[in-house]
Amino acid sequence: MAATGNAKIDMSMLAGKKVTAFKSWGKHTLICLPSITIKIHLLMFGSYSINEQTKPDKALRLHLKFKSGDLYFYTCSVKIIEGDIDKVYDWSADVLNDTWDAAKAIEKLKNIPNALICDALLNQDIFAGVGNIIKTEVLFITKVHPKSIVGSIPAKKIKEIVTEARDYSFDFLQWKKAFELRKHWLAYSKSICPRCNIKLIREHIGLTHRRTFFCNNCQVLYGEKEKVNKKPVNKKSVVK
Repeated sequence: MAATGNAKIDMSMLAGKKVTAFKSWGKHTLICLPSITIKIHLLMFGSYSINEQTKPDKALRLHLKFKSGDLYFYTCSVKIIEGDIDKVYDWSADVLNDTWDAAKAIEKLKNIPNALICDALLNQDIFAGVGNIIKTEVLFITKVHPKSIVGSIPAKKIKEIVTEARDYSFDFLQWKKAFELRKHWLAYSKSICPRCNIKLIREHIGLTHRRTFFCNNCQVLYGEKEKVNKKPVNKKSVVK
């Protein structure tokens, strides 16, 4: 294998090495070599191509050339991890991994009782792979206000959030592959709540300051600033 590109890594470390495995953890693509691993994060606008360079040279972070073909990565983060990759990553934190451990996720949430649930769902050490869209949709489906404090959310509701985070992630992947993701959104980028038929709130909240869509009427706010919700404007629920 030969390696080139404008990534700020020592390309000589990759020369002549053999790929032993391709793995993923959350949004990280991991290319495993003997004793080292290439970590790729596509960030917001990254992409890749196989056997054909589809972007200008200035966008090319990494080009891996093999005897049987080429792999290109563009506008992404590239880092080298040395040592045993199994000691670096907790595979049970990846919502799409077969070793996903819901009980461990719940325990980790107990350790951050003062965090907002909108921040907790984006914590990759707890929910690796969950992004802003999934966060918004999970909280809408489970009827939890994004500004709710983790330690104030009932245990039954926490379990529901954890379960939905994994289930929705699989749905998200399936819809994205079918190029029909947007048509399944209930709250993200929407203006009207499908349950209450009133205007959704759009706000940048939490430590991550990510854009969030939510309904003040049907999503319960748990915590010190908890409010008693008014009776629903529209009792007919289109989302179960």
